[in-house]
This record gives sequence, structure tokens and C-alpha cells, in this order.
Amino acid sequence: MKKIGIYRSFVVFFFLFSLFSCLKEDYFEIIPTTSTPELIVDEVKMEGWLYLKNKPNASEFLHSPLKMLSQRALDRRSTQGIALDSKDVPIYDSYYSQIKNVPYVTVLAKSKWLNAIHISAPKSVFEEMKSQFSFISDVKFVNSGITLKRTPVYEHDKWNKITPFDKIDYGDSFDQLDLIKAQTLHDMGFTGNGVVIALLDAGFPNVDKLDAFQRLRDQNKILGGYDFVERSTSFYTGMGHGTQVLSTIAAFLDNSYIGTAPDASFYLFRTEDAEREIPLEESLWVEAAEKADSLGVDIINSSLGYSLFDNSDYNHTVSELDGNTAFVSKGAEIAASRGIVVVVSAGNDRLNLWGRIAFPADAPSVLTVGAVDLDGNIASFSSPGPTEDGRIKPDIVALGHTVVIIDDITGKKINGFGTSFASPMMAGAIACLIQAFPNKSSIELIQSIKEGSHLYNMPDFDYGYGIPNFELIYKDLVFFTNN
Repeated sequence: MKKIGIYRSFVVFFFLFSLFSCLKEDYFEIIPTTSTPELIVDEVKMEGWLYLKNKPNASEFLHSPLKMLSQRALDRRSTQGIALDSKDVPIYDSYYSQIKNVPYVTVLAKSKWLNAIHISAPKSVFEEMKSQFSFISDVKFVNSGITLKRTPVYEHDKWNKITPFDKIDYGDSFDQLDLIKAQTLHDMGFTGNGVVIALLDAGFPNVDKLDAFQRLRDQNKILGGYDFVERSTSFYTGMGHGTQVLSTIAAFLDNSYIGTAPDASFYLFRTEDAEREIPLEESLWVEAAEKADSLGVDIINSSLGYSLFDNSDYNHTVSELDGNTAFVSKGAEIAASRGIVVVVSAGNDRLNLWGRIAFPADAPSVLTVGAVDLDGNIASFSSPGPTEDGRIKPDIVALGHTVVIIDDITGKKINGFGTSFASPMMAGAIACLIQAFPNKSSIELIQSIKEGSHLYNMPDFDYGYGIPNFELIYKDLVFFTNN
């Protein structure tokens, strides 16, 4: 299998190393891969983003917000005091149609937040459109410096001791919850119920079949999903990394395994093409985040990251780690500004050529999660900071070394290695915290998590603010809420 990068973890044995199924088909606008007439010019097609100047119909949508956002999304904004703005408004149809109908143009993706359309076309067509269409404000070519690369993360199938818990038997999953004291939230009745999480990943095969997700299915907690790679409403597809990621949050096996938020609800979005490393994946990530926002999700977890691509012309550079250069980082920052807690993996590139966190882990307002072992030591692969502008990243750490996960094929417990698993465990614990404090803003919650971590007063570029203690975080939030 081709390696799929720093957050796509695959299983290596004997080595250390629907709401949507019920939704109408047009709930998502499916952007077809349109057939392009044979080029009459001898030019190679290039990829790039067309940034648009405005949205002429913005006032219409802002006066009728249910045309662009669900009631749940509007309620989340209202609770956190976040106003609607032009970023919430869809791309102007007329602009989109004019670009789509230009000969030799293939539309690949689009983003309302960035008011941009990702296309493939000969360079001369880009130039023609820029001069012909006054509504195009800028053109950015992919090969000006965008790259996604992932380094494989190794897993093995051994798991260690079984540690019983006095109220619920967590089995092999106890230690990873206990490291961050997530089970103490369960003891108080906070298991993520009523909280909605969107997972952006490489695929979710067998989530509709495995016993570990039977409880999730029986309680109708999978609200829907979408395959952005194939433009399909069938989302139990792709590579099994997303299934493994989901297991750390939602898997439930009696007396054997419990995730960090077993009663949360989920949207499952496939944005990664496991066979390729291409810039389009960044655009698909942003599309999925926009859809997640419109559906009113509380949390986005993304165990994905981008740095180097199959085509080295598209590679990112470390100098771009400023939170405001990579397309995916700009999209992640806007997602956070909508009141969503955006949780992302730091990456597994510490010992590789890249050597730093990837994109969108550099976005200022996302919660970037690194990996430690059960003794609290930084994992040898966990990507360090800082960002190029000197900010602390990662923000926090959780167990990412010898994590007990559910295998996406057999449904058995195996051990996983990677920040890919530290991130969703943290997302699940945050879901429980949101259930306990539904009126706290995403900014307040993230700050409380940092303050409740063991290195808050002396953060560094390996651990960030350290290992959160959710028992302490809960008590502090109760105290400050009551006082």
C-alpha cells in the first residue's frame, strides 16, 4: 500500500513500527468531474485557485440565514455571540457558472469561506480569465508552494494489561482515558450526548458493520456523511484510517473498550485520497469543514496534515508555517472563528526531513495535539513546533504511543502509533466537556484546557501546554461559572 502520510496510520503486524443516508441526494452540491474537450493548444493543465472579489447577493442570504445554515448552526453562533458575515454566504452562482463554462476548465472544488474556486486549466486560460472576468481578484497556482505529504505511522497488534474501573469496565482503553482523566467526566454523566463531531479523514470502511460501532448505530448516532473524494453520498468507503480514528472516540465493547465520548453524534467526511498526495485534498478539507459548519457541528477532528506532495513542485515550505499561508490552514482558522472547536493532529515528522508540525496544525485558533506515551514522555515521532512566527505548537498532548484502537478490518483491538489517535481522543473528551458546559464558547473551552494542562506555566515546542487533566478542568470551570 502506498504510504499516505503523517496522519494516515496503517497496521503493521510483528513490527514495533444516514442523516446523509436519509438525506436527499442534492443536500450536497455534487461538483461533477466534467469532461473537458481535447485541448487545441499544446499546454499542460495546471491547478490553482481563483479568488473572487465579492458576493453580490450577500444581503439576501444574511437576511434569510436558513438558506445557508441549519438552525443548529445558527443556535451555536447565537450561544457564543458570533455574528454572521459574508464568509457564510455561498459563492455567487453567476460567477461559478461563468468559470465552470469556460472551455478547458475543470472545476475541482470551491470554498465559500475563502470565496475561491479550485480549478484545473492550461496556464493561458488562467491568464485569459483573469483579464476577462472583473470579478476575479487573484489567481494562486498550486505549484507556487503547496504540498501534502504524509509519513507512515506504525502500529502493532499487541495490547497490554486489562485494568478494571470501579464503575464501568473500560478494559484495555482505561489507561489512555486515565492519562487525561477523561473517565472522570463519564462518572459525572458526561459522555458526549447531544454533542456533534465531524471527522475529516481518509475513509470509514466497516463502521456500518463492526461490533465496536453497533451501539453507535443502534442509537442513530451517525447522522450522515459524504465522500468528497468521489463526490458520493456513500461514505463507508476509502482507507480504514478514519474507522480507527473514530474508534478512539466512539467504540464500545462491553467490559472491554470504551471511547472518550461514546454517546456523541457524528458526521463522517472523507476528504483524503489514500493513493495520492495532491493539493486538491486541502480544498476538499475546507469544503468538508464548511459543510460541517452549516450542519451545526460542535467539533471538527482532523487526523490529517499536509506538507509535501507527490509532485515536488507543489511542496509547502517550513517558512509557510505562519497559520495564514496554506489554503487548508486559512480554512481551519475560519472554521474556528465560527465557534467550532477544531482539533488537529500535530503530525509524525519529528525524525523526518520535514521535522515540524504540518498544515493546518499551524493555524492559531485550532487545538493542535501532539503524542506522548503512557509515562508522559514525548513520542519519538511527534512533530514539534514552533510555528514560523514563534507561536507555541502543539498546544497539548495525549496518548499517541501504543494506543488501543479498533482494527478497521477485523474489529479486534490492536495498538496504534501516531498523533492521529491522540487528536480524536482529545476531541472526544472535549465533547464531554461541551455537554457539561453547553454555554461556554469554543475560545473559553480551549483556554480552560490549556490552563488545566501540566505545563501551562512553562510550555515548550514539544508538549505545548502539556497533558490536560479533565477532572481539574471540570472543577475549574464549575468554580469560575459559579463565581
